[in-house]
Amino acid sequence: MQIVDLIGKPFVDGGRGPDNFDCWGLAAEVYKRFGKDLPDYKICCEDASRINAEMETQRPRWKQIDDPIIPCLVVMRAGSNFANHVGVYIGEGKIIHTLSGISASIIRVDDPNWRKRIEGYYVPRW
Repeated sequence: MQIVDLIGKPFVDGGRGPDNFDCWGLAAEVYKRFGKDLPDYKICCEDASRINAEMETQRPRWKQIDDPIIPCLVVMRAGSNFANHVGVYIGEGKIIHTLSGISASIIRVDDPNWRKRIEGYYVPRW
């Protein structure tokens, strides 16, 4: 599965590709490359409380798993005390994500800056 071309794509709020992405847009693109469609959510990246509220509303559509599998959503806390950010687990302990001020990049699940921010791993129920 090819994702190398996504690395370095700039973060743009509401970005759905192909030239820029927000975290959900990037997750949707990665899932699409695995032959799976994700629903679209249009929420400003700065509205952390609304993002968290939508994640809570949508939680029944997702099954939490103990260990990451390819592909699963990695739900994280970015600059807040609640879930407001996603990446996609791509194997070998790696997550692809993008965030305001950070172009699409790969981080490790055990990265000291991110491991304690991971809220959980999720797969769609549909």
